[in-house]
This record gives sequence, C-alpha cells and structure tokens, in this order.
Amino acid sequence: MRKRVHLLILLCLVLTGCAKPKSEFLAGKVIDLTHSFDAQTVYWPTEQGFLLETEQAGFTDKGYYYASNKFSAPEHGGTHIDAPRHFAANANTLDQIPLEQLMGEAVLLDVTKQCAANRDYLVSVDDFNSWEKQHGQIPERAIVILRTGFAKFWPDRVRYMGTDERGPAAVAKLHFPGLSPEAAKWLVANRSIKAIGLDTPSIDFGQSTLYESHQILYAKNIPAFENLGDLSALPEVGFAVIAMPMKIAGGSGGPLRIAALIK
Repeated sequence: MRKRVHLLILLCLVLTGCAKPKSEFLAGKVIDLTHSFDAQTVYWPTEQGFLLETEQAGFTDKGYYYASNKFSAPEHGGTHIDAPRHFAANANTLDQIPLEQLMGEAVLLDVTKQCAANRDYLVSVDDFNSWEKQHGQIPERAIVILRTGFAKFWPDRVRYMGTDERGPAAVAKLHFPGLSPEAAKWLVANRSIKAIGLDTPSIDFGQSTLYESHQILYAKNIPAFENLGDLSALPEVGFAVIAMPMKIAGGSGGPLRIAALIK
C-alpha cells in the first residue's frame, strides 16, 4: 500500500509540473567566433589556401540525394589553432593538448582604439595592467582573448593583412597588430592562462621576423587561436570559450571551430 502511495505522489508531481525542471545544457547566449572556410579564406602569403572539391552531388539511381566533397588546406590559416609544437620542439602537438585547456572561463582585452590608430600595434603589459585595474587580476587558468577589431576587414587581404601579394617576398609587407614579446613574457611569468587568441593572422604582429611571442608562449605549452571572427559581442568578463580543433595526430595546428558562451 505504501509503495502504491509513493508511486501516485510521484506521478502527480510529474503530471502537474511540480517535478524539478531539467537544467539547460548551455545556459546563456552562444556566439560563433569562427570564419567559414571557403575560397576566400585568408592564409599566410606562402600558403595555397583552402580547396573544396565536389565528388558527388545529386540523386542516385536509387532515388535518394547524396553529396560528398573532399577538402585540402594548410594547418595554419582561416580560424585555426597553433599547437605549441608549432614553435617549440618538445611541446604539445595538436592531439596532445588536453581538452580542459581548450575550454573554460575567458576574458577579453579590447585594444580596438589603439589598433585603429596603428595597424602595427603591439598589445603591451600596460594594456593588461589597465585591464586588471578595472576588472581585477586575470583569473587563474583563464583563456585570454585579444580584440583588435581587424575581424571586420575579413576577407579583404589588403585591409586585414596589409597585402594581397603571395609568395615569400610578401611576408615582409604584412601589417597587422599582435602581442608584444614583453607582454607574452609577463603573462607566462605572472599569470597562469590556458590559451590566448585574437582576431588577426598571428599572435605576433605582421612585421615580426623572429616570432618571439610564439616562442615564449609555446615553450610553456600555451596554444594560440588565430584569425578569430567578430569579437564585438563579447563582454570583457562573464563569458566562457569552447575551442574544438580537428584532432590531427602530430599536428602543429589545424582548423578550429570556436564559440563563446555569454553567461
């Protein structure tokens, strides 16, 4: 009898909506930070770019529709991740980066005004100090996102990169903002971050020849997300990032689908 009463009470709760509601899997606004991959995707001047080839597209002799393509692309181009191995011989390859390092609490450092005035702008230690005076210290194990505002130029290579020329000689003509080596050193010495990303082709600015910020960060197994999409909807705090790259065994980088979840 007691068992029957318990079952009736449970059934009543379910039918009347009194049962505890299920929580949403993703509570908050989801924002895609990824540029689509296509023939216009921006790659380094020495790379060939993204190629999508149709293999099948149409109805079969059995009456159903079937589509299948193949693609080829360099590891580094479009919205992508640099695995630490890209500039550090003993650091993690793409498949070795722990998943926990690719998702979690994030902060945004907005330097759009500085970059609008100087397309070779280097994000500085002073920029981080100014941010922390307003928001407090960068949280432990946060993902740092730098907003330069250059995503608005995508995919215009001249406005986005500084040149639309191709080949090795074009690299010297690149002009876009990046993270200063001094700021990279400050981050690894004074803060514990999971990863860093920005809306330009490289974590080092376009005129870099030694790629020092790459070297400094990657030696500490801190990956970078490059060529991020529009960051204008992100707040400076109060959001999380989920970055899911293609899992390429031994890869130095690869295509990235990345999204932000605003709490």
